[in-house]
Amino acid sequence: MALPNSAEHPQPLRIVVNATREWVDRLGPVWVEGQLIEIKRRAGATQFLTLRDTLAEVSVTISASAAVLDAAGPLTEGTVVAAWVKPTVWSKSGSLTFECRELRPTGEGRLLAAIEQRKRMLQAEGLFAPERKRRLPFLPRRIGLVTGAGSAAESDVLQNVARRWPAARFEIRHTLVQGPQAVEQILAALRELEADPEVEVVIVARGGGSLEDLLPFSDEALIRAVFAMRTPVVSAIGHESDTPILDLVADLRASTPTDAAKRVVPDAAEQAAGLAQTIGRGRRALLARIEGEQRRLAELRSRPVLREPSGAIDIQTERLGVLQHRLQRVVSGQLRAEAGELHQVLSRMRALSPQATLQRGYAIVAQGPQTITGVGQTAVGDALTVQLLDGRLAAEVTAVEPREPN
Repeated sequence: MALPNSAEHPQPLRIVVNATREWVDRLGPVWVEGQLIEIKRRAGATQFLTLRDTLAEVSVTISASAAVLDAAGPLTEGTVVAAWVKPTVWSKSGSLTFECRELRPTGEGRLLAAIEQRKRMLQAEGLFAPERKRRLPFLPRRIGLVTGAGSAAESDVLQNVARRWPAARFEIRHTLVQGPQAVEQILAALRELEADPEVEVVIVARGGGSLEDLLPFSDEALIRAVFAMRTPVVSAIGHESDTPILDLVADLRASTPTDAAKRVVPDAAEQAAGLAQTIGRGRRALLARIEGEQRRLAELRSRPVLREPSGAIDIQTERLGVLQHRLQRVVSGQLRAEAGELHQVLSRMRALSPQATLQRGYAIVAQGPQTITGVGQTAVGDALTVQLLDGRLAAEVTAVEPREPN
């Protein structure tokens, strides 16, 4: 119903905005398709998104609750979605917005959301942890290659590896690299290469393609099989912009099959040049060491002790002679002093010896083992032994004459 109005009698703005809102509210919800070009997440319950038409330059702002946004799965900017929206007008600003009641990824957006959800689940289990990734061998004995038969990826890997290291050997398994049968064939090829003790690294290679073509390389069974392998795995899928989940679980992600060839083998020319440089540095270091030692030897030979080695010996011989002469004088003096003291001790011992007493004409009288020191120890008729200087006498007591005390 039209509102009466004129320049003289204009309608209040609130009346016009409310009338517009009532008219828009009569419109029912509708499913629309568009591309998310902006996602504004905030702490509140209401989130705001910007949705643009997939062909024309037409974009609108839609509001959605956090529950609706979370239920749609992990969404990123650029995802194509189907949104069930109802138009509404905000009274305060008069702006037109669309209230989103349900949100679903469509086409590639649906696939991307499913891959993103799977990626988050596997990441939470630790399959992408950097600490579990294995280092590639410097020069593998044999390289396993899983790729499509006659593919450009196979040619790139083989040619670039041969260019860098001509002696490299391959163990190749041809499989489908897209479609529903691809995952099963790739898994079988990985099992065979894992069981081969000669294979020290495995490359999974394929050229670029659409999101649907690369789906096998985001398959959960394949990701878990690569995670469980003991042999290091290099993922070389598509181009730099292609990022299947295999890139995250592999021990090394190569941007292209050509890049994979550069990563798994060294460049023979670079290694030869590096070896030549190392040999040159070693030779220069050895010559410098020899020259340094020669200078040290010349300095040692120029010293007096090495110029006249006998000079030091002569000095020490002279010192030794002086010390020997000094020692002889000390020893001789000590011997004379000790000899004089010994003579005095012998003289004193001889003076106290019974032998000296006998030399002066005295005798030792004994009766059996007992020495007689007084006449009271004998009686007439006792047999005695008299010890003289030059022998013994056997005697008999014929009389005892005690001496009168003074």
